[in-house]
Amino acid sequence: MRKWRSKKWQRRMALRLDYNYMMSDFIGVKHGIEEKDLAGLGEISGRVHLALKEKREKGRIGFFDLPYDRETAAKITAFAKPALKRFENVVILGIGGSCLGARALHTALAGGWWANLAGRKARGRIPRFFFADNVDPEGFSRLMNAAAPKKTLYLAISKSGTTAETMSQFLIVHKLLEKEVGRKKVAEHLVVLTDAQQGRLRNIVDREGLTDFIIPDNVGGRFSVFTPVGLLPAALMGIDLELLLAGAAAMDQRTCREDFLSNPAYLAAALLFLADRTRGKYVTVMMSYSDALWDVADWFRQLWAESLGKKLSTSGNAVFTGLTPAKALGVTDQHSQTQLYMEGPFDKVLVFLAVESFACRVPIPALYPELPDVHYLGGHTMEQLFTAERLATEYALAQADRPSFTITLPEVNPFTVGQLLYLLEVQTAFAGGLYNINPFDQPGVELGKHYTYGLMGRSGYDGKREEFENRQPKKDKYFL
Repeated sequence: MRKWRSKKWQRRMALRLDYNYMMSDFIGVKHGIEEKDLAGLGEISGRVHLALKEKREKGRIGFFDLPYDRETAAKITAFAKPALKRFENVVILGIGGSCLGARALHTALAGGWWANLAGRKARGRIPRFFFADNVDPEGFSRLMNAAAPKKTLYLAISKSGTTAETMSQFLIVHKLLEKEVGRKKVAEHLVVLTDAQQGRLRNIVDREGLTDFIIPDNVGGRFSVFTPVGLLPAALMGIDLELLLAGAAAMDQRTCREDFLSNPAYLAAALLFLADRTRGKYVTVMMSYSDALWDVADWFRQLWAESLGKKLSTSGNAVFTGLTPAKALGVTDQHSQTQLYMEGPFDKVLVFLAVESFACRVPIPALYPELPDVHYLGGHTMEQLFTAERLATEYALAQADRPSFTITLPEVNPFTVGQLLYLLEVQTAFAGGLYNINPFDQPGVELGKHYTYGLMGRSGYDGKREEFENRQPKKDKYFL
């Protein structure tokens, strides 16, 4: 029996939420939440919980049940096993939710960009990973030159198959593979993740016989990390899918509770909601005290911004609501951002990501006894310094009446990362209910897409091109 299956191990690996520095007991009533504020959310939180539960049971919100999809995980594992032996590189063609989750998993659990610098044996014989998440021509060209097509597996990720950025990359890669490996072997190097029945990529898959994996209809891109969008890259990174999904499932057991004061996802959402609505703190800064979790903060930015930034409420009223996410890295950004957080506007809540135990111990030598302001570091470890920096920053912010809470991972492993990602997804869904908006759509993104389609000549969008060309104000007044 694998040790992680024991209840004792799972309890030891459970994430912790410390929200003392959010409360008025520690930072005063002007900026801190009072217990009566939380109690006042009891009725609305119950309604939001029941609404989410009903949508889950009816299959309208699919991300909730992904931790239990063993069939998809088994299919992915079966594909990844021979692919790990064959390919030296994996290139992900995707943008937004089609890329950010996989990048977060790679940084957290597969060594991040440092792994690409190591030899194949040193990185556990997993491929190098590249993320083509933009269409900057210079950046994309450098990426393509870094991965020899004959030794590369490309994952094209788009549910609709009309995402302009991903499809432009797809077309370029397809043509390159035809040239480098021959038309008949393109399918050996190109895997598609898309909708089961609809979309342009579905047409291409069926026509060319490409290997494909299904993105469920009821799961949006930013909630897709536990679908093949995240799991297929994870398997190719050598990450234990069973353990990752077990972590998410363990968090599901904690976040399905109706009592929001005992539900870490609901409670975190409630604290951020109250800080915004009653204390004017509309900026959420996720500050990771772990290099491994740095890209989790990047993934969270899209999840938080695209889900909560909405013009209309669920009843159609204009509300223009949302919380602005920002990311910071401890201790790096103590020297670039903390001055603002300590003495700038009182508009922020800091969410710290902490790690209790690191994978390695780095002693600090006791040198230069004649220099006491340097020598004092000796005899400690870098882990002790790192932790002291975080604790000192949390406390200093509290002394300045700046609210924060801390999510602590006992260590960084697939089980704890699975918990963290699932917690943040449920937190976002619940926050949408508190704000009375739909956290699962993104209408504000579509207009810019439509103008892009028009400018690029996509059929059916001529009107958008004409509008852009004829109605755009002349930019000839304010120039230097």
